[in-house]
Amino acid sequence: MTATGLVGHDDIDGLIMRLRLGTEASELHGSLCGYLAGGGSLRTVPVLAALQLDAEGETTVPSSGDQALLDRLVRQCEADLADPDLGFEPALPEDDRPLTERAEAMVDWCRGFLGGFGLAGATAHDQLSEEAREILRDLGMIAGSSFDFEDETEDEDALIEVQEFVRVGAMLLHTECAGSAKAASGRLH
Repeated sequence: MTATGLVGHDDIDGLIMRLRLGTEASELHGSLCGYLAGGGSLRTVPVLAALQLDAEGETTVPSSGDQALLDRLVRQCEADLADPDLGFEPALPEDDRPLTERAEAMVDWCRGFLGGFGLAGATAHDQLSEEAREILRDLGMIAGSSFDFEDETEDEDALIEVQEFVRVGAMLLHTECAGSAKAASGRLH
């Protein structure tokens, strides 16, 4: 775990390796955030089942420690997406990692987010605002991107802009979809 007790990218990566899941850390975090942003609930279904993630080869049941880590990750994502101070951040490699690695992780995160959002299956998706539909289209464009790097300073700035767009877009989608799902159910928890 990170020094602050938060579940970080490296923690998720270790979990994926132990459970032999066929995904990347950023994609798993994106899937979970997309599922939650789309109004999906994990109250009655395990997170790996909700996200339709299976171990490669034989089925692996998470150890109690790994299950606790998954549960913490879910709570962390729920809290971060609903944070009134807008503190949500996609789980990406640290800034000291190579630019190409971080850019590929952003693509993975967006791909995961869109998949999770679709798995949430909220009926409110038909009634998304034009802004929300545009964010989903833009996330789709990012998810389908490959990057060419020429000027490291400009490319670093561009990645920061994309990351900020993704961060704010995920929170907006969460507010619009998960917020309306909670209001429709009459519960705020």
